[in-house]
Amino acid sequence: MSAIADSRDQNEPIQVLFALHDGFDTLDFTGPLEILSQSQHDFKDSSTKAFEITTCAVGNTVKSGQGLSVQADVSFELAHESLSDYDILIVPGGGVSNILKEAGSKADDLPTVKLVDAFTDLQETDPSKERTLMSVCTGSLFLAQAGVLQGLAATTHPDFYTRLEILCAESARRDMGERTDVMEERYVVNNARYDLGDNPEENPFIFTKKPEGQGRRKSIARKGSDAWKASRRRESIVKRANMPLGGMRLITSGGVTAGMDAALYLVAALVSHESALEVARILQFEWKKGVTVQGIDV
Repeated sequence: MSAIADSRDQNEPIQVLFALHDGFDTLDFTGPLEILSQSQHDFKDSSTKAFEITTCAVGNTVKSGQGLSVQADVSFELAHESLSDYDILIVPGGGVSNILKEAGSKADDLPTVKLVDAFTDLQETDPSKERTLMSVCTGSLFLAQAGVLQGLAATTHPDFYTRLEILCAESARRDMGERTDVMEERYVVNNARYDLGDNPEENPFIFTKKPEGQGRRKSIARKGSDAWKASRRRESIVKRANMPLGGMRLITSGGVTAGMDAALYLVAALVSHESALEVARILQFEWKKGVTVQGIDV
């Protein structure tokens, strides 16, 4: 368990903001939404919901690529004004490659790209609060355009690995930054901080290696569990500030079910592994212990 805010009450809801764009993929949004909405700090007490969900969009209503209309809670403008209130920003995919292509040289001015950039800047300037940025499917292309993936590891929908690599390379050249390792994984976690414990093999997040020659990059993260909460340690703000992106946890995931896997990982990391397993049971969603934890682990 990482310290989202050192003064946070253990049963206080974690604030989540979904950034929705026209044509977003319905399940990229509703999959993680369902998992986070079902999560509780204490399943014996229905008043202890773990996450508070807010949606933002350009207008009052935004329509998915599958025709689902969602009434946004706030506009992107209001989201920017209250950005410091949120612990997690989630960016679904859906038509992102075409959106970036149509925007051309003005892609940096897209509302989602600007929000991602602002959220990252907020963490870097205010590391006293740990924040999480998560993308689902092609939502990672927005992150690449914003330049926040430089020097990190990332993934996306398998059909867009090459597109993500191109965007990340262009971003690195534009900003004279570091390259991005694009991995063929269900989800990739950067700035994952965990206590390995006495017996690493008993940890719930054990990385099961692929046979040699498969996958773009070998994992450079250590194995981990949700032992941070059990250890009751408080993370040094100075240490967090010296991490990439000010210590912000950055998660990119592949397609629909990979986004749900990543959401369950987030529940386990921020609430408890037991809570994640209970949500998986309620939703009859198979979530095995061999999930992938990758990326930069300081």
